[in-house]
Amino acid sequence: MNLNDLDLNLLRVFNQLMIERRVSSVAESLGVSQPAVSNALKRLRGLLGDELFLRTAQGMQPTTLAEQIAEPIAYAIDTIRAAMNQQVAFDPATAQRNFVLGMIDLGEMYFLPPLLTRLCEQAPGVTITTARSNNQSLKEDMETGRVDVSMGLLPQLQGSFFRQRLFRQRFVLAFRKGHPLEGKRAPSLADMLACEHVVVISPGTGHGELDRLMERKGVERKVRATVPHFNAVGNILRATNLVATVPVRMAEILEDPFNITYATHPVTLPEVSIDMFWHARLHRDPANQWLRRMIFDLFSEPGTPGS
Repeated sequence: MNLNDLDLNLLRVFNQLMIERRVSSVAESLGVSQPAVSNALKRLRGLLGDELFLRTAQGMQPTTLAEQIAEPIAYAIDTIRAAMNQQVAFDPATAQRNFVLGMIDLGEMYFLPPLLTRLCEQAPGVTITTARSNNQSLKEDMETGRVDVSMGLLPQLQGSFFRQRLFRQRFVLAFRKGHPLEGKRAPSLADMLACEHVVVISPGTGHGELDRLMERKGVERKVRATVPHFNAVGNILRATNLVATVPVRMAEILEDPFNITYATHPVTLPEVSIDMFWHARLHRDPANQWLRRMIFDLFSEPGTPGS
């Protein structure tokens, strides 16, 4: 393909289609008509000799070629934008902008209250949307810019992603106050196995590895309930004699509102690193840099590199 035939606006349309997946949404985002978007896509198809997007009930789905070229095109557009706006600093006091944060419900419970408090104080025009994605879609959402920053235990984010550790945390055994285990500061393995358990299976995170580790150690728990979300655990523990293996920060959050307490876990489990992730395309973006600094200042432990 001759680069003389390529119009940068065609790449903008392509990039926005990768994000929106609908011609009408792209037209609205770029401030052009739907026929203009369709015409740009037609020209790109002719230049590249590929359909690029196929119309489905779920929207415009990219072809294999489109997926292959999406990241370098997005990176090139962001590089040009950064070069043109390199003197423009992000002013949180006057900014009107929404950030999309990737996290599971446990992250929402822990990160959002302090984060929103700080935003109300320093950035009244900045809003937050959270996004919950599976392994593959989170990677794609960050590559295409639909998600600005993700926080959590996310081993699938490798390659072109930056990461910064926020803190490490251990796992504990949580149960309601008044539970038979409450008087035992360090319940034994036999104590734990005598109880019934609620287990959280959280797709797209590394939390499930702890359950597999216990299985490999031969720890066979009596599982009464399995749930896909951490936010169900508080009510279940409060109303029953079930116990749960949870991160210590979650147990602390549940303690007062759900009358929960916790004890040292009888199984030796590794501490896990809770990290912040962002894609290389946003590494030098002033707004993203400001957001990352604020998150790090709020949640990093003393002594964490960068603190």
